[in-house]
Amino acid sequence: MKKGPFLKILSITTAVLILSSIGIYYGISRALSSDPFMPLYVENCSSCHGEDMAGGALGRPLVGGALVHGDTVADLSASIARGFPQKGMPGWSDTLSEAEIRSLAILIAERRVNRRFTDFRTSQPLEIPLEPIKTELATFRLEIVATGLDPFPFSIAPLPDGNILLTEKKRGLSVISPHGVQSALIEHTPKTSDVGFEVLGLDYGLGWHLDVKPHPDYPHNGWIYLLHTDLCSGCGDGEEEDGLIPKTMNRLVRGRIKDGAWVDEEVIWRVAREFYTSMPDIAAGGRIAFDPEGYVFLSVGIKALSNYLGVQDLATPYGKIHRIRDDGEIPTDNPFIDTPGAQSSIWSYGHRSPQGLEFDPVSRQLWGSEMGPRGGDEINLLEAGRNYGWPLYSKGVDYDGTPVEYWKDLGIEFNLNDIEQPVVDLTPSPAVSSFVIYDADLFPAWRGSFIVGSLKATELYRVVIEDGVHVHTELLLRDLARIRDVEIGYDGLIYLLLEHETGSQIVRLAPMV
Repeated sequence: MKKGPFLKILSITTAVLILSSIGIYYGISRALSSDPFMPLYVENCSSCHGEDMAGGALGRPLVGGALVHGDTVADLSASIARGFPQKGMPGWSDTLSEAEIRSLAILIAERRVNRRFTDFRTSQPLEIPLEPIKTELATFRLEIVATGLDPFPFSIAPLPDGNILLTEKKRGLSVISPHGVQSALIEHTPKTSDVGFEVLGLDYGLGWHLDVKPHPDYPHNGWIYLLHTDLCSGCGDGEEEDGLIPKTMNRLVRGRIKDGAWVDEEVIWRVAREFYTSMPDIAAGGRIAFDPEGYVFLSVGIKALSNYLGVQDLATPYGKIHRIRDDGEIPTDNPFIDTPGAQSSIWSYGHRSPQGLEFDPVSRQLWGSEMGPRGGDEINLLEAGRNYGWPLYSKGVDYDGTPVEYWKDLGIEFNLNDIEQPVVDLTPSPAVSSFVIYDADLFPAWRGSFIVGSLKATELYRVVIEDGVHVHTELLLRDLARIRDVEIGYDGLIYLLLEHETGSQIVRLAPMV
């Protein structure tokens, strides 16, 4: 591991400070012992439906079978609010707040799909099914490509020669051969750091390698683009000198690999050091997408020192999708290029935790996936200059069960009609991750489908969107592993990067002929 200047493991005091600063300490600390929504359920629902939701003398089971009036969060919220007096269930709309009713609906929906808030599936056994998997439109098998990778990977990028680029957050960039052999780390890439700590098996660190992508014309120019969090080595406030709270910020570079080394590096996108923060890089977003016209899109999550500051402010890079040319030049038609004080690279804003970013060359549209708080995971059509709502509004609720309404703290009045709504609302949250829009020949019936990964749910989905409307979701894989990245190879196969504490893996979906 390459050694940077901030390699002390953070003290408990510092860890609490960082968690508090990003506004999730309450939710995480409560989650360490119990689900913070359960007391609400126990107090109001368990006497009829049972503490385990398996039913009781007065109420039907809420899990393990179909619900007559529907099991979406909207259906459950409506059922809880109005009740069924003729069957002995009172309506709760006069007793519980709208946020409390939605919290109960989210809790029940989570339990129905065995998705407990306190279980992030970091240690469940990783077993690759050997038998063919039959789905609605295709039958495929899973093939293991590489094993024994670092527990905290981030991205894979298949290359034309069959090699696969791999980023591991705290180790760096390496290459996986067509036979599954991992190379030594590529020398001279941006520095990484092992500073940080873990909570519930999740990594809270600073100084990570994030997405990696070859240039669309890679066979001719050899350019590889790497998005990483740049470790501050001179922010000027003295904090970094004591090794306690280093600062980072997303930065995009490009380079070439020659004889195992990173050469010809050019900085393509970065922001002023005043925007570097000690917010852990778990909030960094960090995906890259190219379009056919020579533009590069990149994502930045909630990297301010709270989960809501700066996201609605066009003067900051936080919570934004940015657009530049492949050489770093700012396009003159960017939506805020003429807005005084705005970051000229901004394409869209109001994003919380961007996890996937893809350009559809057929529809010529940019799409993104992002995590909400508890509930509110989304797939969005990302259009120029649009506001996607965070932290003013979310279809989810905050970790403590309160509604998402940080507009009160920020003093921002808004009209909900001005907020872009998700094309796909993924509530209860699967912890949506990366996705691809399938455009190859090996799965012809899937062409145009979104193949979407998830972390907490450990599931893979095929999502069908027609004319901007979500029309169907199919579950392709269940109980697999945390799927950190999804990519399409030059061979047309679908590659998955599986994250696991005992050693991550790369597998691929191969059609059964």
